[in-house]
Amino acid sequence: MKDSIFAIRRTLQNYTNGGYVLIMVTVLAMIIANSPLASMYFSWWNVPVSLQIGSFNLFSHHGEPMTLMQFINDALMAIFFFSVGLEIKREVLVGELSSVKQALLPVIAAVGGIVLPILIFRMVAEGEDILRGSAIPMATDIAFSLGILSMLGRRVPIGLKIFLATLAVADDVGGILAIAIFYSGEIYFTYLLYAFGLLVVLLMGSKWHINSKMFYILIGIAVWFLFLNSGIHPTIAGVLVAFCVPAHPVMHTEKFINKIRDTVSRFPASENQESGETHILSKEQLNLLKCVESASDKVISPLQDLEDTLHPLINYLIIPLFAFANAGIALDGFDLSSVFHGVSLAIFLGLVLGKFFGIFSFTFIAIKMRWVSMPHGATWKTIAGVSALGGIGFTVSLFIANLSYGDMPGGELLLNQAKMGILLGSLLAGIIGYTLLNLFLPKHLSDEEL
Repeated sequence: MKDSIFAIRRTLQNYTNGGYVLIMVTVLAMIIANSPLASMYFSWWNVPVSLQIGSFNLFSHHGEPMTLMQFINDALMAIFFFSVGLEIKREVLVGELSSVKQALLPVIAAVGGIVLPILIFRMVAEGEDILRGSAIPMATDIAFSLGILSMLGRRVPIGLKIFLATLAVADDVGGILAIAIFYSGEIYFTYLLYAFGLLVVLLMGSKWHINSKMFYILIGIAVWFLFLNSGIHPTIAGVLVAFCVPAHPVMHTEKFINKIRDTVSRFPASENQESGETHILSKEQLNLLKCVESASDKVISPLQDLEDTLHPLINYLIIPLFAFANAGIALDGFDLSSVFHGVSLAIFLGLVLGKFFGIFSFTFIAIKMRWVSMPHGATWKTIAGVSALGGIGFTVSLFIANLSYGDMPGGELLLNQAKMGILLGSLLAGIIGYTLLNLFLPKHLSDEEL
C-alpha cells in the first residue's frame, strides 16, 4: 500500500512542478507579445522546419514544409498525446480506471464537465464559424490544476488529489475523441490504410513480446507521418501508437529478484578504503553491476519506462514551448469589450460556470444515488473547490482553439478572442478553486489521510 501511495505521489509531483513552469511561461509569452520584441515573437513561429533526406522531408504536409508553429502543434504535441495515451493505458490496466468501482466517480464527473461547458458555449455563441470551437471549454489541464492544488501542501488529502487527477485523465479521453471526430480534414484513405497496417504490425509486436522501445518509436514516427498526410489530426496517431506499447516486462519480478540475489552473492568484496579515496572497480565487479543494470531494465515494461522517461520532456520542454508559442496575445488594437460577448464570453462561461456545475452536479447525483462513495478525505465543500479547478482548461483548450480557428479564413481574430477567454476563464477558475479549498480544507491532516 505504501509503495502504491509513493507512486501516486511521485506522479502528482511531476504534474505540479510542470504546472509552475506553465504559469511562468504563460506570463512571459504575454509580456513578450506586448513588448518591442513582439514582431520577432510572432514572425518566429512562421519559420519553416525540415528534416530532409534527399527530396523527402519528414516535417512536411503534402509536400509543404511545416512552420515552427505547425511543428510544435502537430509534431511535438503528438508526443504529448503519446504520453497521454500511455497514461490512459496504464490507468486502465492497473490504475484508477482499472475497475468500474474506482473509475465510475471520476468518469461521471468528467462527463458532467464535458457536457455542460459545451451546452453553455452553444447557448452563448452565435454563428457557424464560432460554433466550431464548441469543444474548447471541455478540457481540464492536469498540470495547471494539480499545480494549484499543490499550493495547499499537506492539507490536501490524497483521495482528493487522485479524484482530480483521474477526472483530468478521463477528460483527456473526451478531448481525444473530439479531436478525432470533429477536427479532421479531407481524408486520404491510402495514407490511412498504410497507417493502420503499421498499427497492426505494432499490435503483433506487442503480442509476440517484442519489448524494444525503438521498435515502437520508429514505427510510431512512420504512423505519425502517414496520419499527418491522411487528413486525420496527427496527434491521434500518438494515442493509437501508445495503446500498442506493451505493458508486460521481459523478465518477471520473481526471476529478477533471484537474479539480483545471485549476482550480489557473487559480487567480490572490496578492500577497506578510507573516505574520499578513489576506487576503481575490477572488471568482474563492473560486469556484475552491468548484469544488475540489464536485469533492472528488463523488469520494467516498455509502457512504464517510456511514460517515466517522457515526463520531464513533456512537462519541462514540450508543454512550456507549446504554451509560449500559443499563449501570446497582442493587446495592441485588441478590443477588450469583446471579452464580454462572442467566443471569449462563451469560453469564459463554459470554463468558469460550465465545468464547475457540470463536475459538481454529476458528482452530487452519483453519490446521492449511491452509485459511488465520496473520495477518501473529501467533503462537499472541498469537492466544490476541485470542481472549480476543473475549469482550468489551458493546454488542451488552446490546442482545440487552434484546430477550430487557426486555419480558418479570417480566423485570427476569433483565435485571439478564444485565447483571451481561455486565459481569463482558467485564471478565474484557479482563483475560485484555490480560495474555496483554502477556506474549507482542514488545517492539518492525520497520517492516515495523507
